[in-house]
Amino acid sequence: MTKLGVTLRDGGAEVAVYSRHATQIEFCPHGGAAIPLARVGDVHSAFVPGVTAGLRYGLRADGPRNLLFDPSKLLIDPYAPMIDRHAEWHEDLARYGAETSPFVPASIVVEPLPAVVRPKQQTPKFIYEVPVRAFTKQHPDIPPDLRGTLAALAHPALIAHFKRIGCDTIELMPIAAWTDERHLARQGLRNAWGYNPVSFFAVEPMLAPGGLNEVRNTFAVLHDNGFQVVLDVVFNHTGESDLGGGTFSLRGLDHASYYRLHDGQLVNDTGCGNTLALDSPPAMQLVLDAMRHWAGLGADGFRYDLAPVMGRTATGFSRDAPLLLAIQSDPVLGELIHIAEPWDVGPGGYQAGQFPASWHEWNDHFRDDVRKYWRGDGATGDLATRLAGSSDVFASPSRLPSASINFVAAHDGFTIRDAVTYEGKANHANGEDNRDGSSHEVSWVSAKPAIAVRCLLATVFLSRGTPMLTAGDEFGRTQNGNNNAYAQDNSVTWLDWMDADQTLMDFVRALSRVRTHYSDYFEGDFLDDTTAQWFGSDGNAIDWSASSGLVLALGDGPRLLIAFSRDGTLDQVVLPANRGSLRWIRVGLDNSINDHILLYHEQSAV
Repeated sequence: MTKLGVTLRDGGAEVAVYSRHATQIEFCPHGGAAIPLARVGDVHSAFVPGVTAGLRYGLRADGPRNLLFDPSKLLIDPYAPMIDRHAEWHEDLARYGAETSPFVPASIVVEPLPAVVRPKQQTPKFIYEVPVRAFTKQHPDIPPDLRGTLAALAHPALIAHFKRIGCDTIELMPIAAWTDERHLARQGLRNAWGYNPVSFFAVEPMLAPGGLNEVRNTFAVLHDNGFQVVLDVVFNHTGESDLGGGTFSLRGLDHASYYRLHDGQLVNDTGCGNTLALDSPPAMQLVLDAMRHWAGLGADGFRYDLAPVMGRTATGFSRDAPLLLAIQSDPVLGELIHIAEPWDVGPGGYQAGQFPASWHEWNDHFRDDVRKYWRGDGATGDLATRLAGSSDVFASPSRLPSASINFVAAHDGFTIRDAVTYEGKANHANGEDNRDGSSHEVSWVSAKPAIAVRCLLATVFLSRGTPMLTAGDEFGRTQNGNNNAYAQDNSVTWLDWMDADQTLMDFVRALSRVRTHYSDYFEGDFLDDTTAQWFGSDGNAIDWSASSGLVLALGDGPRLLIAFSRDGTLDQVVLPANRGSLRWIRVGLDNSINDHILLYHEQSAV
């Protein structure tokens, strides 16, 4: 198969671009004459003499106008690993016949780097979700020139923070190049999250001004300190949006091959204006090649935004869809960490529990049931199901509770602090009259928010599954009630390190250490009658229909006991009877939640 993109060799470079429907594609070096590419099958290619690393260039494509070809549009090479600047919105990007070379970032020719060699990836133990720019922008110990960049993650101050909280897997929110949605640009707002890509290969220049070496070096430092790196990737849509959006790359090269269409119209299973046709060979190949590119830079795995799109075919979602099977069978990608966000907004878009057995999935049932329990209106039995590993979602041959990514807050939605502080969203600053973001998120105004936050955090770490926290929730971050802060590249999302709650951070560290120390009790299969016992707070068998509290005893040897009470009545709890010479020994967590959560370990009195 022809290697797509620009590949350096003696005296110049091979240039190859896929397009089934284009009648002509040109390679356009910055400051030089356009060079037509010759077509063989669906690949347009040429050897271009004199090309060297660092050359800036673009592509142009011509073809049928009804397929959205427009030769006035300079296009980003979808295989370029670097572009020269952030992709800004301009109205001419959406106007047929308007020249866009002043607005579209140039692609950059890059000397290939040897692939990173590293140990086999391990099942994550504690995932820490990090928005690179927001995480580092206001950290007082980071030099000003590094704030907001990937390189800042390798600074000793942040390495120390990762170690302090005890995470082992750092999940970076998108670092591939993105653009701002046009409605944000028109209001003077900027995309703060990066879920609006213009390239799957190129790193976002704002995040990595040092280019690919900055990416490799940052990942290497994280690896050297014992951390795995998972990249949040957006392979479901692009920032070209609907037909009112801009032409940056794929739309101009071959709209009909890369995007899912129905009766010639864009399908919008993503809610973002377009949907990639990931069962089509060119789109599937682009995604697989991009994944291998990031793995070669040191990525240990991927978290897939709106992952059902990756499994969609003409007949709907299938875990045996071509792309999912290709990832699993790939000798490089198959062994990596894979995490699905198992929902999108298309028909049949909720697919929790339906991804390949070796994958992990975000568990929104955990988030909602745990919040409801501590709010006071959730069933105790639902909490027990989440504590036991969510077998109702994930129990299937070859799957373990670790498939469930357990979280009570993520980048999308309220922060943990805001979930117990606001009854409804406050998204007016996003410029959509508070219509955006979920209007049905589980939240409440707690009379004791500090205790409620600790109870939510403790439940994450004391459950079977894989715990995940979003950066800043370990020290009480707030977005002032904004539960869709994607449009706030400012102090709303930038972490306030100066006002961080150090006591809460110490509590998270204690939870992480408890989970590590008693790891045997939180790993393995789903809880059943041989590995768990459930009691009421009176020490007797629990009445699931009436109880607002429960006592869970784990293990078939010396047991670990966890008692929960949303009513704050654990001062009256009756522990299960001692067995032989074993006695219940209290494990310290935080005295402020003693009435709500208690932890005991069974130890010999001899």
